[in-house]
Amino acid sequence: MSPRRSYDQYCSAARALDAVGDRWTLLIVRELLAGPRRYTDLHADLPGVSTDVLASRLKDMERDGLATRRRLPPPGAAYVYELTARGRELLPVLQALGRWGQAGLGERRPTDAVRAHWFALPMLRQLEGEGLVEVRLDEGDFHLYVGAGDGAVYGVGPAPREPDARLVMDTGTCTAVARGELSVVDAVRAGRVEVTGEGTPAKALREG
Repeated sequence: MSPRRSYDQYCSAARALDAVGDRWTLLIVRELLAGPRRYTDLHADLPGVSTDVLASRLKDMERDGLATRRRLPPPGAAYVYELTARGRELLPVLQALGRWGQAGLGERRPTDAVRAHWFALPMLRQLEGEGLVEVRLDEGDFHLYVGAGDGAVYGVGPAPREPDARLVMDTGTCTAVARGELSVVDAVRAGRVEVTGEGTPAKALREG
C-alpha cells in the first residue's frame, strides 16, 4: 500500500483532497454509488484506468475509510467493493461537481467513452418524490433510487422490480439534460420522454 500523501495543511478542504484528490478516486466513488461492485466491473466501467492504479486507489479508499471489501456468500463467492457511510457522504460532492462541470461538457468527442449509468447522477438531481425509477436509453438502461436515504442511489441495468416510474428517451435528450440545456419536466412536456408508472416520481413529472 502506498504511503499517504498529504498537503500538510490545517484546512478541511486540504484534508478532503488528501483522501479524494487523486486521479480516479471520485470516479470510483461514482461507480460504487451503484452499490457493491466487483473489481472486474469497476475496471470495465472506468475505461482508461490501469489495473495497478485501480487496485492502488481501492486500497487507499479502504485505508481512508471510504470503501470496504467483502466476499459474497455462495454461489457468488466473489469479492466486491462498496462504499462506507463516509464514502456515501460524497454524493453531494459529486452532484456539485457535476453541476459545475455542465458548462464544460460540450459535444461528445470521438474519443469519449460513455456508459448509460453515467447519466444517473445528473438525472437524479432533477427527480422529485421517492421511489424506484427506471431509465431506458439507446445506450442501455439504469435505475435510480429517488429519495433514498441510505445505500445505493442508482443501479446498472433494468430495475430489479416493477419501478414506480419508467422513463424512455433517446440518448440525445438525456445528454441535453446532463448538459443542463433541458430539464426532465420540459422534456416530458415536449414529448421527448415517455413516462409510465403510478409512483410519486412519475406523477411529479406528469404534473410538473
